[in-house]
Amino acid sequence: MLNRFHCFILSVIPWLVRSLPARIRPGDRRIYVNGVPLHMKGVNWNPVGMGGYHPHGLAFAENVVRDARLMAEAGVNVVRTYEPVTDPAVLDELWRNGIQILNTIYSHGSKPLDAVRKEVDAVKHHPALLMWVAGNEWNYNGCYVHMELYRCGDLLNEVAKLVKKYDHQHPVASIYGEAPPQDVIQRMDAIDVWGVNYYDELSFGDLFKRYAQRSTKPFFLGEYGADAYDARYSIVNEEAQAHATKLLTQEIMENSALFAGGICSGGLLFELNDEWWKDGDGSPESQDTGGIAPGGGPFPDRTFNEEWWGLVTLERVPRKAYYVFAQLAIPKPYLVESILLRGGNATEGLRKSCTPQGCTIVPRPLQEFCPVQGCGHIFGAPKAEKP
Repeated sequence: MLNRFHCFILSVIPWLVRSLPARIRPGDRRIYVNGVPLHMKGVNWNPVGMGGYHPHGLAFAENVVRDARLMAEAGVNVVRTYEPVTDPAVLDELWRNGIQILNTIYSHGSKPLDAVRKEVDAVKHHPALLMWVAGNEWNYNGCYVHMELYRCGDLLNEVAKLVKKYDHQHPVASIYGEAPPQDVIQRMDAIDVWGVNYYDELSFGDLFKRYAQRSTKPFFLGEYGADAYDARYSIVNEEAQAHATKLLTQEIMENSALFAGGICSGGLLFELNDEWWKDGDGSPESQDTGGIAPGGGPFPDRTFNEEWWGLVTLERVPRKAYYVFAQLAIPKPYLVESILLRGGNATEGLRKSCTPQGCTIVPRPLQEFCPVQGCGHIFGAPKAEKP
């Protein structure tokens, strides 16, 4: 039987681990954690239950045990939120499952800046905190209060400077819709890392090339993916969602900064679970099928069916895309080099084969490590550096 001392020790173990923030190096496109380049296999997480609305209906604490397990079983190592997580118990659970957080500290322009310090101080020493985020596709929403572009950007840059005033360890990212223009990147000098939300069917086109021409700062996909509803035929289409999830995630991995010449430090699928509050013409008590079709958008209907984006349903029933995503392993360039040169096998050379009945480990064919580029590019891959 555990006594009170043992229970106390177990409760503080996450806090005994030193902070493991992302590290950024000038002129280096990679993000480092504990001296090792990071590739994010992530999801966006906004757990609003039936009948609730964002942000007041957010229930991080109530859902984290179940959701963190779902994420971990799909191989997720990073999660992004749209509001700050300031409850250490939530971060404890993420950390127990090997997941770090891109913690959005500020996105809505009406939020008072004096709230930032309290929220930063609450969790800045937690090892699950990877970096802070200021803004979400704010070039589209004007910091959610229809601010002019540069005014919104200046506000978020001020937020980033404020965060760094109280936390000297963690970098600050900002999430733009599409590749940010060069003048925006230069103007927002306090932003260390750029994320991009991008939806254009089954490819990112020349996004990686365009960003690389504008900045050497680290880059990742803040949102990507497809929803599970097909507005062309008014039916659920899990096969199309799974197909898009596979192709887009593979394209991100093929452009990983882990490889020589790669610029992308991973991506975060939108999203873990369905949300039923997002159709303004519907009810948060039911799953509605309203959507918008701006002329570009997700596969296959180019329509944003807002309440159907989850890898899992609101009740946390996995869709086909969940199992496809779980099968895709984070790139491991040095393991590939070892296998190609010397043969053999290793745990990292295996992958999960996931079905509704559970996940098992099966050998991973060598060609899956580099399905498009071929395997020649990995021999120039950068070595992990010491912190």
